[in-house]
Amino acid sequence: MPGLVQYIVLRKDLQAVLGWPLGALVAQACHAATAAIHLYYDNPETQEYLQQLDSMHKVVLEVPDEVTLTNLAETLKKENIDHKAWVEQPENIPTCIALRPYPKEQVHPFLRKLKLMK
Repeated sequence: MPGLVQYIVLRKDLQAVLGWPLGALVAQACHAATAAIHLYYDNPETQEYLQQLDSMHKVVLEVPDEVTLTNLAETLKKENIDHKAWVEQPENIPTCIALRPYPKEQVHPFLRKLKLMK
């Protein structure tokens, strides 16, 4: 199935305001992406995505803060969009969301207002 994308949404304020190093943000995205693949491993689109190891497509987006991230998670849940909201432990800090692989058109309406992570 062409056009499968795994979207990852990170909080920008973790780096810009709270001073988290870039490596910590990358680790959060990796945790969430791996968890989403694990949780939805049996989904046919996840399986198709994993068959394309050398051409996986991920898009990393940003939200300004925890409230925006939490609101997005609630919207995705309400709309039955499979995802994993990653909460860093033991600090209990929501850091990012990873969706399982989806056709871009299916989830774009929920993410279109977000910017690429810089």
